[in-house]
Amino acid sequence: MSADAQAFVRAYLRASTNEQDANRARGQLEAFAKERGLTIASYYEENESGASLKRPALFRLLADARPGDIMLIEQVDRLSRLNDEDWQRLKRELATRQVRVVALDLPTSWMMVTSDADGFTSRMLEAINGMMLDMLAAVARKDYEDRKRRQTQGIAKAKEAGSYRGRPEDQKRNASIMSLLRSGQTWTTIIEATGASRSTLARLAKRVNASASN
Repeated sequence: MSADAQAFVRAYLRASTNEQDANRARGQLEAFAKERGLTIASYYEENESGASLKRPALFRLLADARPGDIMLIEQVDRLSRLNDEDWQRLKRELATRQVRVVALDLPTSWMMVTSDADGFTSRMLEAINGMMLDMLAAVARKDYEDRKRRQTQGIAKAKEAGSYRGRPEDQKRNASIMSLLRSGQTWTTIIEATGASRSTLARLAKRVNASASN
């Protein structure tokens, strides 16, 4: 099958906030594209949870995309660990912008980078790919929910045993937030810039106030 010479490939690289490197899969995506005579024209990287639609790089990709562009991802769970409502919203956005999703772990999506199928075959393949994409997105969500449940159960057991100490503090991020608080930035601005919760800001604001009064 011949590669679609007109395809504009946009690579999306996501890692969860507790992972180290969203860029880890770049080599695999480049190798996949090269084998099919494609060039990745743009990369969109971020460290955000796949269970949330609050992903600036993803929506920047969608805003930049033109009809027929390809979004290349390592695995479907890099795109979605969303609940069904949010997944349907994202799918509608993809359909409206006519962005083709190609995932390395979804062979039925690979045909999206070729152009030699007739109209009927293309529609059939797109329908099959859509069903497979839905299935893998559902599996990714279930895996996310299972891990969260196990984490909650583990924390509860640790608390019962008196050995739970909570998540280690992100000292670098908190120092930045405290600096922003001292500079007079509004809470809304800080939340938008850092993604911190209001409860975190309240806790850090108390530290800032305490240090100022000493």
